[in-house]
Amino acid sequence: MKTQTYRYALSFALWVLSLAAMAQTATLAGLVRDSESPLPGAAITLEGTFRGTAADAAGRYQLTNISPGSYTVRIALLGYEAQTKTVTISGNTTLDVTLEKTAVVVDEVVVSATRANDKSAIAFTTVTAPELRKLNLGQDLPILLNFTPSVVTTSDAGAGVGYTGIRIRGSDATRVNVTLNGIPYNDAESQGTFWVNMPDFASSVSSIQLQRGVGTSTNGAGAFGATLNVQTNALQREPYAEVNLSGGSFNTRKANVLAGSGLLRNHWVVDARLSTIKSDGFIDRAFSDLKSFYLSGGYYGKKSYVRLNVFSGQQQTYQAWYGVPENLLATNRRFNPLTYDNETDNYQQDQYQLVSSYEISRKWRLNASAFYTKGRGYYEQFRENDELQKYAIPSITIKDSTGSRTTITRSDLIRRRWLDNDFFGGIFSLDYTGFGKLTGNIGGGWNQYQGTHFGEVIWARFAGTSNIRDRYYDNDATKTDVNVYAKAFYQFSPRLTGFGDLQLRTVNYTFLGFDNSLTNVEQSASLAFFNPKAGLTYVLNDRSTFYASFAVGNKEPNRDDFTQSTPASRPRPERLYDWEAGYKLRQQRLSFTANAYYMDYRDQLVLSGRINDVGAYNRVNVPRSYRAGLELEAAMQLTKALRWNVNATFSRNKIESFTEYLDNFDTGEQDTRQYSQTDISFSPNQIFGSQLTYTLVKGFDVSLLSKYVGKQYIDNTSNETRKLNPYFVNDIRLAYVWKPTARRTEFAEEISLTLLLNNVLNELYESNGYTYAYVSEGKVLADNSLFPQAGRNILVGLRVRF
Repeated sequence: MKTQTYRYALSFALWVLSLAAMAQTATLAGLVRDSESPLPGAAITLEGTFRGTAADAAGRYQLTNISPGSYTVRIALLGYEAQTKTVTISGNTTLDVTLEKTAVVVDEVVVSATRANDKSAIAFTTVTAPELRKLNLGQDLPILLNFTPSVVTTSDAGAGVGYTGIRIRGSDATRVNVTLNGIPYNDAESQGTFWVNMPDFASSVSSIQLQRGVGTSTNGAGAFGATLNVQTNALQREPYAEVNLSGGSFNTRKANVLAGSGLLRNHWVVDARLSTIKSDGFIDRAFSDLKSFYLSGGYYGKKSYVRLNVFSGQQQTYQAWYGVPENLLATNRRFNPLTYDNETDNYQQDQYQLVSSYEISRKWRLNASAFYTKGRGYYEQFRENDELQKYAIPSITIKDSTGSRTTITRSDLIRRRWLDNDFFGGIFSLDYTGFGKLTGNIGGGWNQYQGTHFGEVIWARFAGTSNIRDRYYDNDATKTDVNVYAKAFYQFSPRLTGFGDLQLRTVNYTFLGFDNSLTNVEQSASLAFFNPKAGLTYVLNDRSTFYASFAVGNKEPNRDDFTQSTPASRPRPERLYDWEAGYKLRQQRLSFTANAYYMDYRDQLVLSGRINDVGAYNRVNVPRSYRAGLELEAAMQLTKALRWNVNATFSRNKIESFTEYLDNFDTGEQDTRQYSQTDISFSPNQIFGSQLTYTLVKGFDVSLLSKYVGKQYIDNTSNETRKLNPYFVNDIRLAYVWKPTARRTEFAEEISLTLLLNNVLNELYESNGYTYAYVSEGKVLADNSLFPQAGRNILVGLRVRF
């Protein structure tokens, strides 16, 4: 099977490369400079094609093998006003360009230090706001990234609204570093990301860069599988207003209003958004009621800018966390075991960001940001016949009519589990541009998380002497994270560029947990990590580039790993050695990338079913595991009206030696099973994404969106009875954009209508799940719960831009 898979990959690559065989004879070359010197790194692109290159250390560029014709050439460099030139190419043509500094600083400078570029020698994909907008009809951000390479998404409620998740190369959200304008977003303790707390955030995003593998050094949680680098609204110089309305199946509806002042008095700007999203969900009762706002104001000068971003999300979602028992999927795919009417999750998250940038000199720029995030919320649960002692409620003795005494130790009750946290800190980067062979930056950040965890009983059938909202547990945690990094790019020759990236990160975590005597006491753990990275990029010609890199990533255990263990059983940090190598081809009608990776894990943390010394099913370290794969990505202009974006990932994801622990209800002990070369859970060996778009008439596109995800195991045993079946889902998108020109209809700048027909072939599939395996009556049994996704459904959206 492995050999066959890689044969398919090789065949796909050769087929794509064969499309590049076109007769091209002309050359476009020139010099890019400003009023003082050449501008290395300036991007030169032929609009409407996939061709492009970057100016070398001397500011010179060359594009060869261009078909004769008329082209629009775009020349751009961060910090300079982009220029477009119309050029007729019939033979060798020279185009020299002088760029001028932007009148005001642009927002992109604050994320450039943590973003990858064409010289970074790593795999990355950048998704722009127009690309997000095509699918943004109310579904969460992970769903909007579904068609990017090596990505698998899921939705608890089955309709893409509410609790959603993303895996990249099989790595879950706790291993994916997320930053917003360079500011860390991952929850400091669980290390996950909860997009439900930022409803409709995609409407305030200008671009997202997804780096696969360890990626470049960044702030916050350790990147152990991928990095999502999000930049919010960029400067818009002209005033605008916008209304978006959408709705569809499962009573899903979204409404938002956006407005911006444009650049006032050449310096001031204000942007705002107000959103609401509601959905009943595909799963029974799995409703979502989401609200959010985004407000940003800033001052832009010629050399500096400062911007204050304030955004908040408030959500109430009915819990669909438990999935559907596998034996019910054939008869009731929408089953929800929860029936209490307020079994909901309730949370509000407020974020404040002060972002600034200052040009110290022509070669040096300082970026600095401060942030504060406030989160507070709870989830409410009805507990039937639960033990009172768990809630510090004493047993109750009552008399019946005959005088007999009965001791009550259990009761129906309703509990709330709260999280109240504060997260604050600062980040910085000092960027150097040598206008020659060397560029680099020094950066880092400090942040602290202060979290309060507590639970309360708000109702009990038998409450005894307890009072409403008495806390039955109450513990605090503090986590401090400090990192510094230094990065440099050096052009050894016109063809060869190297980069180096060194990061030192320290973590100090104070929490309430068990000591070796099984006493719950305050403890602390301090960890230090060194994360080096290096790579080379070789430009074969202006169409072909090779690259290779090596990176080390380290990651600390999460909250449960610490609090549900003793120092003796506490798991060790994880380490990853990430090897990447790739090839990029850019032709006029074809863009192609092939990236091979080998991710060598040491002490990766996985679930094994083992009960530790405090009675918890905690994760354990497995000494050796790996992910090896090949990612293929292509964009093709097949005809003037037909465009195809396609990607494929072929991988092998293995744990070299794994021990499974099974509760044995016959003996009261745990049995063990030994395995070798088992698949890492939730790691499909094949992932395909496709977007085939045909332009019927100007402004009217019809797209077929396809996603294939191979078989996934829901634990680490490669057991065929504990798996998610492969699935192939097809959507159809119809998008019409009208830009009024006649005076009578010029009430709007742009009107867009989108129709999204999801899962048109009504594929019955599950995208997530969990299992509990055990021994009973001498047999190994497993209770699987899976998360079915919606069948055929529809969303329609209207966008009016003024």
